[in-house]
Amino acid sequence: MKLFFAPGACSLAAHIVIEEAGLAHTLEKVDLATHKTEHGDDYTRINPKGYVPALALDSGELLTEVGVVLQYLCDQAPDRRLMAAAGTLERYRQMEWLSFISTELHKQFSPLFRPDTPEQIKEAQLKLLGRRFDYVSETLARHPYLGGQEFTAPDAYLFTVFGWLGYLQIDAKPWPRLGEHAARVTARPAVQKTLKSEGLLK
Repeated sequence: MKLFFAPGACSLAAHIVIEEAGLAHTLEKVDLATHKTEHGDDYTRINPKGYVPALALDSGELLTEVGVVLQYLCDQAPDRRLMAAAGTLERYRQMEWLSFISTELHKQFSPLFRPDTPEQIKEAQLKLLGRRFDYVSETLARHPYLGGQEFTAPDAYLFTVFGWLGYLQIDAKPWPRLGEHAARVTARPAVQKTLKSEGLLK
């Protein structure tokens, strides 16, 4: 399989999970500004949505949307326990986190990445994100990872999104538990390998 990614984008979560799962794969970097792959191909002809991640399967099928890609990858390596078995309440709880991170965190960052967003709108978005991060912090006060004692796919997604605060030079100090979570995730060998591969860690 091939993972189409952009360094530091939400595809980082999929990149982390594919490494954690130990799955054979190749990578192809996408320039989201030009929609060109590193090989010069028009990415919109591969994925008409134009964004990452996209996972090209050996069958020729293409999977998109980070929450779906993460679950597919986890299901290819169930022994790694990156997602619970389908149909279990634990799996639905993990899907709940993926949905929350996608809609209430990930998408709320969008105006902050656009240079033409008015400052008033940015301030409102930051307040909203702050309340969402407060909620996540309450969960992390009870256990080290979102689902309990073990790292799972939602942790990779949270790690990715929380990391955008640093990219945007937004102070993350109000959420020390999320910082501690990020440090735990960063220390994982597969995450170290992924960050170095994307040029995000020397």
